[in-house]
Amino acid sequence: MSELLARISAELLDPAVVDAAVAGPEHGAVVVFTGVVRDHDGGRSVSALEYQAHPDAERFLRRCCERVSARSGLPVAAVHRVGQLTIGDLALVAAVAAPHRAEAFAACAELVECIKAEVPIWKRQQFASGISEWVGL
Repeated sequence: MSELLARISAELLDPAVVDAAVAGPEHGAVVVFTGVVRDHDGGRSVSALEYQAHPDAERFLRRCCERVSARSGLPVAAVHRVGQLTIGDLALVAAVAAPHRAEAFAACAELVECIKAEVPIWKRQQFASGISEWVGL
């Protein structure tokens, strides 16, 4: 297994890079989760998002990846985007590879939940009405 991929990035995210970080000939399943900026939240139209990360966010992201990998024994990877995003942009790409699909799905779900709960990244939603609000502060 190669170096663990756990990164915060202002660049567009490429799911193929995250997939490649975990894939291998011993794995029959690679689950890749993509978190996509949607056009609504709570019944309101969203026009754009801005993500900001604490300076230590990448360390927290790495810790989530290491914890899920250690518990499951599987390779994991995740990249979270920061900056200005528009509808349809990828905000998070997480991947887990396993010999079989069930364990890959379970570990990927665990990884995404850990990232959402523990990585200090905040999102400002821009609503079509002109109002904005921070989420996760």
